Amino acid sequence: MKIVLLSIGTRGDMEPFLAIAEMLRDKGHRVVCAFPEQFADLVAEANLEFASLGTGFIDMLESDVGKTALGGKGAGWRKWRANLKLARQSTAINRELVCRQREIVEDEDPDRVIYNGKAVYPVIWGLAHRGQTILISPVPYVHRTKDHAHVAFNGDFGPFLNKLTYSLANFGMVVTVKITARWLKLRRRIGCKEIRHALLTNRSVYTISPCLFPKPVDWHRNIEVLGYHGRSQRIRRPESADLEGFLHRHRNDRILFITFGSMTNPEPEAKTGIILDILGRHKIPAVINTAAGGLVKPDRFDSDFVCFVSQVPYDWIFPRVYGVIHHGGSGTTHLALRHGCATMVVPHVIDQFIWNGVIHGVGAGPRGIRIGRITSKNLEPKVLELIHDASFKRRAEDLARRMAREDFEEELMQTIEEENHGV
Repeated sequence: MKIVLLSIGTRGDMEPFLAIAEMLRDKGHRVVCAFPEQFADLVAEANLEFASLGTGFIDMLESDVGKTALGGKGAGWRKWRANLKLARQSTAINRELVCRQREIVEDEDPDRVIYNGKAVYPVIWGLAHRGQTILISPVPYVHRTKDHAHVAFNGDFGPFLNKLTYSLANFGMVVTVKITARWLKLRRRIGCKEIRHALLTNRSVYTISPCLFPKPVDWHRNIEVLGYHGRSQRIRRPESADLEGFLHRHRNDRILFITFGSMTNPEPEAKTGIILDILGRHKIPAVINTAAGGLVKPDRFDSDFVCFVSQVPYDWIFPRVYGVIHHGGSGTTHLALRHGCATMVVPHVIDQFIWNGVIHGVGAGPRGIRIGRITSKNLEPKVLELIHDASFKRRAEDLARRMAREDFEEELMQTIEEENHGV
């Protein structure tokens, strides 16, 4: 069977697809990973076939406008203007993206297309290939639940308003698909009712631990929650004598690991300064990962209590630290809890606010503060709570034991391999 995996977004959007791709390859399927060009090396390292969606999407996110819109200061005119400009820029980029999606899918002529919510063309392709598309969602609340709004709205506004948010989101997707169809100049006219039916009945898999997001009892069988899937890889030791020495010196302390992953913001020096100020005043040892540039290494800092790294395998570092402060990506959230780390989220964008609430809701850490609003005054008590409230660590370790017993690989492979024409 030939399978195209189509994912758009940052590194966190690629990881669950790479994990699934490796499973499918190991079962003998031919797999093509259609990702933004920036992830070509990542696919090559996994020994998988790559098809490029171009560089435009990631370039847009990493632009000054993208950083301001996705990680800038609170609300206000500056952020509103940045969001408006980003929307204008995204039109041309999205048009290019859907054209490239179409080219890849038509060239490959696959038996299955597995895609994430940012990819639109698979919805159109699926109308003519019923049962051959599968939506993969690493974030909750894409499908209707009574006690929570759609992920784009975030929150619990009561059953009626919650239902309305899903209706609005589906309407927006229907409009997007209609616009996309016009861009592609399709011969066949696609009706709104047909699109809406496909969105509601196509197969969908949430790659989330049921410990964090159990499947709602009223969901139909075409929607499954089949656990977090990480890539099979040998745990690599980082080539950093400074890091190993730092961890050895503080082996009896409660070390924090701090990372914003793929997220950037227009004030990385200021955000780093806030964190260093809190760590320094309370002598909290921490490893700070600069990653994509959301945090930066200053010229001067207290190296006795802080160690900066630019890359470190999470599977290697997480078992060696007490707690993790991160941006709230689905993958980082799962990995931190799988290793029993007390956790706090500093959310940057839409779904990360969901994970902030999930972490706090399951008792694994305090509710964090969004990136644009952190100050020494409001972040300090949260960091101290993370360190000193032992219940967070106990709860995280309990979740780690439960997640270690989860094994949904067989169910996931069966869902992908079986042709299903909806409900």
